[in-house]
Amino acid sequence: MHVLFFVLGLPLLGGLVLALTGHRAYARDLNVGFSLLTFLAACVLTAQVMDDGPQFVLGQQFYIDPLNVFLVTLTAFVGLTTAIFSRPYMRIEQDHGKMTPPRMRLYHSMYQLFSFTMLLGFTTNNLGIIWVAMEAATLTTVLLVSVYRTTASLEAAWKYFILCGVGIAQALFGTILMYMAAEKVLGPEHATLLWTGLNDIKGQLDPTIVSLAFVFLLIGYGTKIGLVPLHSWLPDAHAEGPTPVSAVLSGLLLNVAMYAVLRCKVLADGALDSNMAGQLMMGFGLLSVTVAAFFLSRQKDVKRMFSYSSIEHMGLITFAFGMGGPVANFAGLLHMTVHSLVKSAIFFTVGHATQKAGTQLMSEIRGLIKVNPTVGWGLMLGVMAILGMPPFGVFASEFLILTTAMREQPWAAPFLFLALGVAFASMLIRVLPMVFGDSTLKPLAHPPALIPVFVHLALALVLGLYIPPYLNGWYVQAASMLGG
Repeated sequence: MHVLFFVLGLPLLGGLVLALTGHRAYARDLNVGFSLLTFLAACVLTAQVMDDGPQFVLGQQFYIDPLNVFLVTLTAFVGLTTAIFSRPYMRIEQDHGKMTPPRMRLYHSMYQLFSFTMLLGFTTNNLGIIWVAMEAATLTTVLLVSVYRTTASLEAAWKYFILCGVGIAQALFGTILMYMAAEKVLGPEHATLLWTGLNDIKGQLDPTIVSLAFVFLLIGYGTKIGLVPLHSWLPDAHAEGPTPVSAVLSGLLLNVAMYAVLRCKVLADGALDSNMAGQLMMGFGLLSVTVAAFFLSRQKDVKRMFSYSSIEHMGLITFAFGMGGPVANFAGLLHMTVHSLVKSAIFFTVGHATQKAGTQLMSEIRGLIKVNPTVGWGLMLGVMAILGMPPFGVFASEFLILTTAMREQPWAAPFLFLALGVAFASMLIRVLPMVFGDSTLKPLAHPPALIPVFVHLALALVLGLYIPPYLNGWYVQAASMLGG
């Protein structure tokens, strides 16, 4: 049996088991256990693909190559560390009365099913199944965002469902158009939605149909990425859902949507004589970076602030892939990796900080360094990392993106520098009092799970100083596959 069946089967089995036992005291450990086994299976899959090359599974329905295999491992890793973080966090939420046994069962089962949908989206070779996986991810996260059953969380979940539902409908229409383009080349008997099949004939696809398809796909999946002006669901979902959900939404789900866009961009680049796909991505990316940076300065809720930071960074990643070329694609992949690690670590610390203060308002969270030095330093180091301070990996990826923009797209460089400068000042001026101000907060009833925070930050630091050859080989291969 191929190891991919374990990568996909374990979280699916975990969702079914926890749907029955998720309210039990040991459910938190089961959630971690299934996440650990999924991560180990993902590591084995990565080793096989890097040693033996791309692999087809179940005929040609699943396709694993250097572009998606490390994203699978990254997803499984962050899923594991978030499950570890959620053990004490959700226990405290239960002690505070915010989580009842039925809600705990819903949370644990949907957490595993959410992991399954993301891994399915990465590994399937079928553009239709990618769409199904994204729709399933939307449904599972709607239930996770609304798990508190407060008026605000239900409103946020409904807004998320409506906006992403509209977006995913646009992606469905784009997928249908891509099938239509394949049908004109292969005929109705042999038309396919398999990405590898479309990639083989991309030079023969009708440019008009493909260009229209990519517009709908970018708008549709761009809604899930959080690109402006399709972003408004993201701050609400982050602010009102449990903090572990914020971590996986920001650190993982956005990557799956970006991956879907990249697969479609490869097809568009092969079918069109112009760089229309890249120009659209640069336009949406630059708009997202600029708008999100200025919205950062207006936020009072700490989780909303970091959600706008996610929009900013996903815009930067979109811009990098829009430029294309070996360096920009390399930088975009590196930035996806370090953003997932650092942003999830930040949400871990924010979760503990908001539990201590009993509020998400930054004006009422003060002196974390005195109340719990590890939480305070974790938040401070995470913020410095996400703001691009050397020697963290975000600095390396942003440096590559900015220098490439100065050379290839000099008109965009001033906007990028302005947006990053505004984001730096806006975030730092709010986080410093939270960490170093005076406080009367008391310690948490249960010790926080801070090991995942410093593991993530350590990995982001390593990637800023030295990229291991194994990982560098993936970045180089994946960047060349994206072309541009």
